[in-house]
Amino acid sequence: MNEPWVRSRGYLVDVLTSHRLPLSDEKALQAAMAEAFSALKIDFRREVQLGPRDIVDFIVWNDVAIEVKIKGQRRAIFRQVERYCGYDAVGSLVLATNVPIGLPETINAKPISVAALGRGWL
Repeated sequence: MNEPWVRSRGYLVDVLTSHRLPLSDEKALQAAMAEAFSALKIDFRREVQLGPRDIVDFIVWNDVAIEVKIKGQRRAIFRQVERYCGYDAVGSLVLATNVPIGLPETINAKPISVAALGRGWL
């Protein structure tokens, strides 16, 4: 998958929002996401340690971080995303969530996208 449009955050958002992913259990959701990525031959790593206390759910294509949140307070989610965007290993970030949240286009100069997981069920 070397086409530039395929290796984009927009493509990842499309993948995540077009699948009916389980939204009641975060570990089951992560497993289903990994299956979808594998089926599409998307290069990824799971549970990547960014720092002493920070582990992001996925790193795709070496620098796109994907954080999965199916519940939680928006402020806490924002703080976590902001922290992750402070790491050099993160070139951009996709928040995969069913929590209604708006995020700025960039955080710490890193591009941000939100994948609203409920769309897959519409």
